[in-house]
Amino acid sequence: MTIYQALCFPLYDIPKVRRSEYMLLDRHRLAYLNFLEKLNCEYCAYGNGVLAYVTEVAARTEQYWCPIKHALRMKSMHSRYRFFSTTAMRSTIASRSSRLAVPSRISRRKRLPRRSPL
Repeated sequence: MTIYQALCFPLYDIPKVRRSEYMLLDRHRLAYLNFLEKLNCEYCAYGNGVLAYVTEVAARTEQYWCPIKHALRMKSMHSRYRFFSTTAMRSTIASRSSRLAVPSRISRRKRLPRRSPL
């Protein structure tokens, strides 16, 4: 995910996600936990931090490419979902797609007559 963000986000001027803001490993400082509890807490903090980081990278990607709200209600939404539109922004999506689309030369070619198998 970090490599994806490092390569793709600068191309489209998407602000990068700082991993350190999502992965906070500080529970080993809690004096009232024993070693095993501290280890388990750090493991959970790391796992949840990775998931939060990946969710934010995906949210920023979705906000750039397809900022349209879903037709059905979602149980949980990411941090950027409130900025999405309820209408299908066809002109924005069409203009973005046309910039990235490779022109097809196949449709412009004349079709050749079929040859007989003999």
